[in-house]
Amino acid sequence: MKKHARKIPVGISSCLLGERVRYDGGHKHDAFITGTLGKVFAFRSFCPEMEIGLGVPREPIHLVSDSGAMRCVGTHDSQLDVTDRLVHCADEQQFWQAEICGYIFKQGSPSCGVMEIKVFSDGQPECSGAGIYAGRVMRNFPELPVAEEGWLGDPALRENFIERVFVFRRWQQLVAGGPDWTAVTTFHARHKYLLMSHDQESTRELGQWLAAAAAADSDTLCRAYLTRLMTILDISATREKHVNVLQHIQGYLKDRLDPADRQELIETIEQYRGDLLPLSGPITLLRHHFRCHPDDYIAQSYYVYPPPQDQALLNHL
Repeated sequence: MKKHARKIPVGISSCLLGERVRYDGGHKHDAFITGTLGKVFAFRSFCPEMEIGLGVPREPIHLVSDSGAMRCVGTHDSQLDVTDRLVHCADEQQFWQAEICGYIFKQGSPSCGVMEIKVFSDGQPECSGAGIYAGRVMRNFPELPVAEEGWLGDPALRENFIERVFVFRRWQQLVAGGPDWTAVTTFHARHKYLLMSHDQESTRELGQWLAAAAAADSDTLCRAYLTRLMTILDISATREKHVNVLQHIQGYLKDRLDPADRQELIETIEQYRGDLLPLSGPITLLRHHFRCHPDDYIAQSYYVYPPPQDQALLNHL
């Protein structure tokens, strides 16, 4: 990766960077986040509990269900209710949240957890809620890629989050230029195979919708397209879906390769299907053949040719 490449802005819970902002004065430094993701992501550190003035050390807080409404209160003093302050805090931070390309939250936090946070009802916990601050951020920016740090230990969830951040970053760059229908269509074409690796039918439907939306005004078009785009990317990519994409791309070479090269490519894809090779194996071979047999459409595909900065991070996963 070139040293001058601009890092991608990503929000993060301060404790994950080693800042001592937890209720007991501790932190939850994550070495993978700072050591690996930090090579490509520029982190925007934020702790909502500190922002609303709770201080360190402080009484722990937790979520409770009060007549069907979820509140965030002190674990010892139920009169310490910070629900509205956390909501207001999230709303006040929209000026910088609108500029980030993803957010990594602290897992299990009543303020920052994304899902399955303990909610107490009559003293009994049920893992069913989202942190008050994180939930408000996700409501304000429903398409923003989010993750909890615990998810990053799972290879599939980690790669999905990073991929969504990359795509969201490219979308923000597109929107900054005031895109029209042609620009969005080009964006879609470059991401088509990547989207197909998540869901082929939804990608086909999105392409049809986009083709019929040529007369839509730019703002309406972009809002609707982004929602559909990120919905597809939320669907898990699988090995079989990748095989399907690889075979589609292989079709561009069917009349260009000699029998030996064609068979080698088929076998390499099958080795990937059988978990004998990583995805980079067949993609590297495809790149080799497209260098010998260029194709203008494939040359623009982010699936086959991700940007160098993106590839640099993926190589470290």
